[in-house]
Amino acid sequence: MTVASVAALGLAAPQAGAVPAWPGGPEIPGETPLVPTVPITPVANFSAPSVFPSAGSVVGVAQPVIINFNEPIDDRQTAEQAISVTTTNGPLDGHFYWWNDSQVRWRPSEFWPANITVTVSAGDTTSSFDIGDRVVVTVDDATKELSFERNGEVIKTMPVSLGKPGFDTPNGTYIVAESNREMVMDSETIGIPHDDPEGYLLDVEYATRFSNSGLFVHAAPWSEWAQGSQNVSHGCVNVSTENGAWFYDNIKRGDAIIVVNTAGGSARQGDGLTDWNF
Repeated sequence: MTVASVAALGLAAPQAGAVPAWPGGPEIPGETPLVPTVPITPVANFSAPSVFPSAGSVVGVAQPVIINFNEPIDDRQTAEQAISVTTTNGPLDGHFYWWNDSQVRWRPSEFWPANITVTVSAGDTTSSFDIGDRVVVTVDDATKELSFERNGEVIKTMPVSLGKPGFDTPNGTYIVAESNREMVMDSETIGIPHDDPEGYLLDVEYATRFSNSGLFVHAAPWSEWAQGSQNVSHGCVNVSTENGAWFYDNIKRGDAIIVVNTAGGSARQGDGLTDWNF
């Protein structure tokens, strides 16, 4: 339509250089255009910490995330906001809990799903690690039996001897910390002199630690006569050498060991490997 035809219709012709009624496009008067939201990354109030499990490692379903800071943290809430835990299985319910002013831990509300990857970002530190097969070991004092379950299937049982009266093995859910092909067990590390009737200094095979206070699943050929029938240890889970070797070959760090039906009360909070008990 020409300017002349516009005038013939009685319409006002647009003026050269005129500004549109609503500059910038077809927005409706009185409405504010939507502005994309840019996520704000919380600023860490700590220097780059160390994160365990370390990058590339494979751990069990009971393993918590452990973050050690280089300095004491006064504002714990701000620190937690600068930490994220994500998985290839999607978001998981979980919570932080502080071991001390320089260490915070995070664990899911239930054991991790098996065979996923977890990524932890804490300020300038990132660690991605894998959760392996779901291994849950149950040690039942009522039956004097250890049951080894992998991915929901019991694949091995073995007779055991637990802590004798006065050294009863505490009940609770524990986290496997390490496995040793051979080690020396010394009663003085738990306050019992060698010359005490309960003292000992032993070379032990196939020892898997599940408590910082000195609880192990280990080969104990000297107590095979009692395994499956009575408790004669100082708190450890005694098994035969053959069963100890099998256990050593099939257990990994972060797997769960659950002790039930003993006279030993509950696992001690603060032991370091008893996170699932509180």
